[in-house]
Amino acid sequence: MMGMKVKAQLSDIASYSKGSQINGDELLDNGEYNYLNGGVSPSGTWNTYNTEANTVTVSEGGNSCGFVNYMQEPFWCGAHCYYLFDSKVKTKYLYYTLKSQQDRLMKIRSGACMPNIKKSDLGKFEIVYDTDNAEQQKVIEVLDKVSSVIKARKQQLTALDDLIKARFVEMFGDPEKGENKYPIRKLNDLSTKISDGVHAKPVYTETGIPFISVVNITKRKVDFSNCKYVSQEAYEKMIKSTYPQKGDVLYTKVGATYGIPAYIETDDKFCLYVSVCLIKPNHNEINARFLAIQLDTPSIKHQADKRIKGIGVPDLHLNQIKEFDIVCPPKELQDDFVSFVQQVDKSKFVVQKALDKAQMLFDSLMQQYFG
Repeated sequence: MMGMKVKAQLSDIASYSKGSQINGDELLDNGEYNYLNGGVSPSGTWNTYNTEANTVTVSEGGNSCGFVNYMQEPFWCGAHCYYLFDSKVKTKYLYYTLKSQQDRLMKIRSGACMPNIKKSDLGKFEIVYDTDNAEQQKVIEVLDKVSSVIKARKQQLTALDDLIKARFVEMFGDPEKGENKYPIRKLNDLSTKISDGVHAKPVYTETGIPFISVVNITKRKVDFSNCKYVSQEAYEKMIKSTYPQKGDVLYTKVGATYGIPAYIETDDKFCLYVSVCLIKPNHNEINARFLAIQLDTPSIKHQADKRIKGIGVPDLHLNQIKEFDIVCPPKELQDDFVSFVQQVDKSKFVVQKALDKAQMLFDSLMQQYFG
């Protein structure tokens, strides 16, 4: 009998239930099994499991509720996570079906302070699936192949990042272990100015001067593609206190993405929101690119984590940033390291393009199969 695509509620296709809670302070450092309690990834480990391998999960609560996961190994499922079982369709096919509708899933959440997905709402969630097992298997095999390419490309990017970190330790020591081969100086002593942007949101315009906030700071770069704009008049008022220029370094200081640096590559004019710190390095003391790279190391991230303030919204104060300990080797070694990183970044660019291409193919196939 030929299969066909039908629409059904999730409760008609699979059974589902929440897991059991384990207090966070009871989790183990080196448990044999992952502990998944909602969220995007496991939040710890445990010494036994309550859910079998090859299981589809849906985050039940928190900011990521509605996120769909596929757990390939046995794991402990927490109380803020649904696990699906006794599926009438192939389990991996059900995963891809739900993953393709993840945005819709996230919209059935309720609650303002602590969003969650009610069990009844999850059961009523409608999906379209193919009833033919052979067609389901075909979809699984195709998407698995593309997924494996995406995973491999991401692993390559991680390996290249690890190469940079290893090279830094090899050349300059490991600040995390107190093994420093060169002097340690405060960031404030290596800068001519450290400030932040305007504290009040301006009136935005359709075009004009780019207005940069934390959302526009990516890994060591400023992304102008989705920025907002202010008028020339507003810009001139803003730059009286903070004037970003080519060769300066930016550092995010507010929100969940605090601690991301960026080197300013452009001569184009732009201005900053208070969520971004502006660092004007003393170029006689330190290579600005070297500083931007070092601000992206685990050592600086841990220093930031220890200094973070605020309840609910993390906030790094300027005085805390000024106190960062910076490894300061001779300028010629700084320059050598920057050249090395630039070569690695070229390789990363090639890998990133391949990753983007694979991701586009995956998204297109998901739309073709489930759109």
